[in-house]
This record gives sequence, C-alpha cells and structure tokens, in this order.
Amino acid sequence: MSERGAAQEGVERSPAPTIRRLSYPDLPQVTAIERRVFPTPWSLAMFVLELSKQSGICLAAVSGERLVGYLICSRYDTVWHVMNVAVDVDQQRRGLASAMLAELYRQVGDPRARFTLEVRPSNHVAVHLYEREGFRAAGMRRRYYQDNGEDALVMWRTPATLAGSLDDVPNPGPV
Repeated sequence: MSERGAAQEGVERSPAPTIRRLSYPDLPQVTAIERRVFPTPWSLAMFVLELSKQSGICLAAVSGERLVGYLICSRYDTVWHVMNVAVDVDQQRRGLASAMLAELYRQVGDPRARFTLEVRPSNHVAVHLYEREGFRAAGMRRRYYQDNGEDALVMWRTPATLAGSLDDVPNPGPV
C-alpha cells in the first residue's frame, strides 16, 4: 500500500527508525525503556558513566521524536564489550537491535575487531539474535544476575567465531 493509500485509510505510519549517537538528553527516555525491559535496570549514574567514556560507542534508535532503543559498548584494550542493548517492548522484533549492532560494527570499522557480551541463557530471543550476528557461546559466569542468581552466557564475535570456531577467543570455557 502506498503512503497516500495508508493516509487515505487513516493508517498512521511511523518513519523508519534512524540510528544516531546517544546523548545525555536522551537519558530520561533510556532509563524509562530500561525499567520496562530489564528485571534489574541500570541506574542513571551507570548510563552517565558509560556516556562519559571517550573510547565507548553509545547509540540510539529513534523513530520520529521517540527514542525506541539503545546500545552501549565500551572498549577495553583490544576488545569491545557490548554492555547493554535494549529495544522498547512495543518495538521489539522489528530489526532494531540488529540495526544498532550493524552501526556499531560500522563505527568500529575493523573487520578483525573482537566483541564480547553477557546474556541470560533464558533470554532465548537475545541469544538467537547474537548467534545470527556471529557471536558464539564461549563460557558462563556463574550467578551473574543479582535478581535471581541466573548464570550469564559469555558470547564472543571474532574473526574465528564468524568462521565457525573459537580459536581466537581467550580462555573459552564450558557452556
């Protein structure tokens, strides 16, 4: 259906989300999404700290005037640590997390870059997303999540994981 046809039927179409740099004025919307999406949300201070890091990459997905998702990634020496990826509940499963990850890879600009993250094994949607992105499970952090003591699955995206192995992952452990 054309945009004009949709307008004629009274269907309102939101613009395609754009990915841009996350900034301090975004934080009220970020913390609101954080509380809706995660059982143990980050504090405002945690977001301020991550935004203040010179070496990090913090992204926002915006639809119209509304922030609908964000990604926080910090660099530690030669490894990029994806700290937080969130998409508001009414915008999930529309490719926004993948779009933010693609922008992260573009901004890092190094096809040999190594990325790591922790994810709840019970968060099957996120685990599958990361697997589609080339991340592979390489270990567990026992009792990582404070709300229920759930372990964290440690995942890596490296040149080797993209080729199907863990050869360049430091200290891979049992999953």
